[in-house]
Amino acid sequence: MHTMSVESWQHDHIFGQDKRRAGERRTLIVIAITGSMMVVEIIAGILFGSIALLADGLHMMTHALALAIAAVAYFYGRRHAGDYRLSFGSGKINDLAGYTSAILLGFFAVLMAWESLKRFIDPVKIEFNQAILVAAAGLTVNLISAFILNAKDHRHDHTGHSHDIHSHHHDNIHRDSNLRAAYLHVLADAVTSILAIIALLAGKHLGFVWMDPAMGIVGAILVARWSWILLRQSGGVLLDKQAPVQIQNSVRDAIESKDDARVSDLHIWRIGTGVYAAAISLVSRIPLSSAHYKSLIPAELSIGHVTVEISKCED
Repeated sequence: MHTMSVESWQHDHIFGQDKRRAGERRTLIVIAITGSMMVVEIIAGILFGSIALLADGLHMMTHALALAIAAVAYFYGRRHAGDYRLSFGSGKINDLAGYTSAILLGFFAVLMAWESLKRFIDPVKIEFNQAILVAAAGLTVNLISAFILNAKDHRHDHTGHSHDIHSHHHDNIHRDSNLRAAYLHVLADAVTSILAIIALLAGKHLGFVWMDPAMGIVGAILVARWSWILLRQSGGVLLDKQAPVQIQNSVRDAIESKDDARVSDLHIWRIGTGVYAAAISLVSRIPLSSAHYKSLIPAELSIGHVTVEISKCED
């Protein structure tokens, strides 16, 4: 009996997820910076009696944890990129880490609000000069960390699926949920540091001691909003939300502009950072091979896995 080999038609499902990403190196640098400043702010907040400063330190602690989750996700994703049990590779591990970080952001937004309300009821004495100094140092660290995470990556990856339709409009931080989560955690720290400084200056020069817990509540609202945005973004990827309309239209137009094929059903979803999968159903009076239709899809859309179903139209 003749045995047919199908190896030449098979391919892996790694899609470049085994490569070390720029976000991983940046995250490790920021973990070291954030962890050091976190200890200083928590101790200073307790010693100087500033809830805004303490909240900033607690945020930094949670963000250090979130950054650690991001670092582990990058490592795990690379380590298991070729795991055959993962249908489309390990790309969604980064989105899972981003979703987890979003939950942490929401949890500590609630904690911030609670601690601020308690200080309204039971205010404590604040050592303004020391607290302002530490808050300013914390802000500096946060801004440096945000700059590191948001730096544009000018390297070119030629692994085959590196180009993305958004690459001319969005940098990596918008396409990588894990990196975006880390960035939002650091940005939340920066905002709470700014609010803490405003509150402390108002308390010192105007006697508005109530500004300290008030700014804590403002910070909690902002962080809660970022948490919700990140939950929606990463959750959409985990639930296989359809790719942006412009990507869908590009695929539809590329196929329907040639021959007489018409797209009857189209599903495109993200399977990793800047990488998509597609399931396309076509109807044609004179059907051609699936390879032909796949070749029509623009490479810059970064659709790494395509399944084409072709039906012949008799009418």
